Amino acid sequence: MRSFATLKTTFAAWSLLIALTVPATALLLGLQAPAALMLGPLLAGIVFAAWGRQVRFPVSIFAVAQGIVGCLIARMVPLSIVGDILGHWVLFSTGVVSVLVASCGLGWLMTRLQVLPGTTALWGISPGAASVMTFMAEAYGADIRLVALMQYLRIFLVAGIAALVARLFGVSSSYGAAAIVWFPEVHALALGETLALATLGPLVARVLAIPAGAFLVPMVAGIGLTHFGFMTIELPTWLLAASYALVGWNVGLRFTRPLLVHAARALPRILVCTLLLIAICGGIAALFVFAAGVDPLTAYLATSPGGSDSIAIIAASTDCDVSFVMAMQTVRMIAVLLLAPVLTRIIAERVRVPPGG
Repeated sequence: MRSFATLKTTFAAWSLLIALTVPATALLLGLQAPAALMLGPLLAGIVFAAWGRQVRFPVSIFAVAQGIVGCLIARMVPLSIVGDILGHWVLFSTGVVSVLVASCGLGWLMTRLQVLPGTTALWGISPGAASVMTFMAEAYGADIRLVALMQYLRIFLVAGIAALVARLFGVSSSYGAAAIVWFPEVHALALGETLALATLGPLVARVLAIPAGAFLVPMVAGIGLTHFGFMTIELPTWLLAASYALVGWNVGLRFTRPLLVHAARALPRILVCTLLLIAICGGIAALFVFAAGVDPLTAYLATSPGGSDSIAIIAASTDCDVSFVMAMQTVRMIAVLLLAPVLTRIIAERVRVPPGG
């Protein structure tokens, strides 16, 4: 009886989440919003979690969804991306270093001014590696709930503002309401190869403990395998829609009522700090536009701080330079994973703020 009651509760919760997701997504599709298939579930997840409801899906399913997004980018990005990075290393270095310096400087200032308790702001403002920063923050006495809120609020704002910027620049969405064919004809072998890569890639990443590897390993492996003709990536719309929904829900469902209640007093300051970092990155994007001739949307998406899988979905749904965007995001993600924890720890030790503030 207990298992039946649990099954009934789970079914009801998922039914409610899907019932919230469908109209939200349909509205965004009707407005031809970029990445509507991800933003709709994201917004529905926030409403659902703030309502006090919960659903659980295995981490492995979300990892496969990230693998699917990695395959999507692999299909769109040629192997020449390596040559692009090496050929424009000054531009890429400037972009990556500028974002890291901006986040570290802003985190240091917020910590010195005690905008948030202890070293919370320092860990929360890091432009990427959300889970790594959240775990490390606890060891330094920071409020991990506020760190998590800062990290995932930034991802939400980055995704929303990036979609708005794409819309304001008049970029046509690849998933306009009239253009969707939900069940196109597929090649079974190619689909099987794609699913195998999206499944095995995250497993390899987990065994090798590669941060963000569920997304990165299928992307990098897919670029190489497709370039040399070893496989063809097949991604029907229904599979992409399901993967986008899981990515969106993964962010939205983190905004639970207890977290929002705990952060209610600090939320305005968190919003200001997060928007300030996004604005600084927007300034870096403007520098790319005027100094290097990069088109505005490509520059903005490339320098957006964090949420690489979300940015990948938005980039894929527009006609920006996806190769440039993902090259910059990938290089920055690697730099953040390697350098940000070390830099953040050094700054935290030098600031010497008591853990409780």
